[in-house]
Amino acid sequence: MARKRLNGKVALVTGAAQGIGRETAFLFAREGATVIVSDINDSLGRQVAKEIGGACLYQHLDVANENDWINVTTAILKEFGKLNILVNNAGITGFHGDFGPQDPENATLESWRKVHAVNSDGVFLGCKYALKTMKSSENGSIINISSRSGLVGIPGACAYAASKAAVRNHSKSVALYCTQQSYPIRCNSIHPAAILTPMWDPMLGYGPDRESKIAQIAKDIPMQKMGESIDVANAALFLASDESKYITGIELTVDGGILAGSSAAPKKIDS
Repeated sequence: MARKRLNGKVALVTGAAQGIGRETAFLFAREGATVIVSDINDSLGRQVAKEIGGACLYQHLDVANENDWINVTTAILKEFGKLNILVNNAGITGFHGDFGPQDPENATLESWRKVHAVNSDGVFLGCKYALKTMKSSENGSIINISSRSGLVGIPGACAYAASKAAVRNHSKSVALYCTQQSYPIRCNSIHPAAILTPMWDPMLGYGPDRESKIAQIAKDIPMQKMGESIDVANAALFLASDESKYITGIELTVDGGILAGSSAAPKKIDS
């Protein structure tokens, strides 16, 4: 039987109650990791941990709250004695709830700060406490989930795009800092695009035209289809495993070919 790719590793996945985070948690567990599922949606998060079973556990984690990070990393060290992998996946677009317009002219400073608190501050805090937790271990891998939106402008989601660009750049700073300090930690970013997750629901809706909207989006993707959460989870698995032991500071796009050039410019999606 082939050796599982994450045997003996302890992994923390944020925003793991659904979408990419959920798929990543399940995949890491199948590959031998002990997984800590974290989210602010406690009921869904606990259900994911229960379904994974084994040594998997759930921890409440608001990634914008520094005390939560302290509590979770302290609990991980107490329970498992180490942390090998962090997937900073939790993120918001600003399209949910009462955030209001997200374009550069009409977005409010309050909504801008709310998006950045989760997407940018959350990644900063995750990296900060992962470094403190991982630096005495044999190896560590920090995987920050950025976005295609961190590489190109998105007129209707300016805070999201700017926050994901921050994730992209901070990942490189962390990667280089770890090499300077001789920490056994790598840090890389993943840039998904057109991945069909619940994050798309505000734009796609649940009406009879949902499938036609998905088909319309697919027409502008070179591979002619939207991606799935497992596509991003598989990329994260590679970066989490020892197969990528000489890789740090990279941007790994998972986008069906969009950023190859033929469809890099974002188009407005009618609501």
